[in-house]
Amino acid sequence: MSVKGDYYQILGVQKSASTDEIKKAYREMALKFHPDRVPSEQKKEAEEKFKGISEAYAVLSDSTKRNLYDQYGHSGIDQKYAQEDIFRGADFSSIFREMGGGSGGGASIFEEIFGDLGFDIFGPRQSRSASARRRGRDLQIALKISLEEAATGTEKTITVPRYEICASCSGSGAKSGTRKATCSQCRGTGKTVVSNGFFQLAQTCSRCGGEGSTIATPCPDCRGEGRTKITKKIKVKIPAGVDNDSQLRVRGEGEAGTNSRGDLYVVIEVKQHAIFQRHNTDIITFVNISLAKAVLGGEVEVPALGGKLTMKIPAGTQCGKTFRLQGKGMPDLHSRDIGDELVRVDIEIPTKLTVQQRQLIEEFARLGGEDLSFKEGFTEKFKKSFR
Repeated sequence: MSVKGDYYQILGVQKSASTDEIKKAYREMALKFHPDRVPSEQKKEAEEKFKGISEAYAVLSDSTKRNLYDQYGHSGIDQKYAQEDIFRGADFSSIFREMGGGSGGGASIFEEIFGDLGFDIFGPRQSRSASARRRGRDLQIALKISLEEAATGTEKTITVPRYEICASCSGSGAKSGTRKATCSQCRGTGKTVVSNGFFQLAQTCSRCGGEGSTIATPCPDCRGEGRTKITKKIKVKIPAGVDNDSQLRVRGEGEAGTNSRGDLYVVIEVKQHAIFQRHNTDIITFVNISLAKAVLGGEVEVPALGGKLTMKIPAGTQCGKTFRLQGKGMPDLHSRDIGDELVRVDIEIPTKLTVQQRQLIEEFARLGGEDLSFKEGFTEKFKKSFR
């Protein structure tokens, strides 16, 4: 018998609710009232509630049925769609397929919800992720390199721990000369059926873990795992221009699966440099020059990624002045562009002077009209007033 009641109220949505809002409401309520998520004493009540919200969703998620329901109420649905067409006894598969599930359709909301709970709503069948499990697992490893290596590119040999198919049992997990046995609990399907009143759900077999078979005599080398752990040395080419968190994908160097290998992802970490700071493709460094060179100009040797460079200092250079050496920075990983080197100038002020040096500077100040004689400041005058 149909659960009579206002479908909109059952799902807790407005009559103007969109399909997405109806779907969201159903998802929340289905997870809340699923019979396997409530205490045993509440299962019967939960089953009725779950049946009601599923019926409401079956109608409101279908535009044709929803229009009939909005115009004629339950009578419009009951006349157009016989009761058994909506709920075929304890079999919900017809409803689920109408909503996009089942064979030949995409993943429905039911598959999304119950898949998260570990159930297969359509009964025993091969898991959708079985093909993914046949592919080996991807691996990730961190690799530190210097700024110079990031600038020119390099080749590194890394040691990767990973699982390989066991050579003794060829991945079966069974001792050589023996075979796997069909699981007595699921009879080879990898699924067991759980009945809850008006419907049945299938979940992964707890005995064989979904494999459909068990091992009576495990392989002594891999202990029934079908794989063994090894370490392998792999050469990795690092392209010029990589930066922190750059990822290099090495195809087929992940773990082995029964169908194909996974991939290896190398995550780059560029070590901090003692002289240079990196900003995208530009590098920044600092250089000290003498007071005379800042005033009169000249040349100064500056560090560079490829060695050292000679840079001209114009007369009258101020402290903090930044010079740009074009094309002396880092290469761009995705193009042929090369950044610049930015050189910031600091002026060294001498702390000790000879008598002659001091006389020359005083003469320089006098010629510029600067008075270097000591004048009594406000603080000294203030102190004297209290003596």
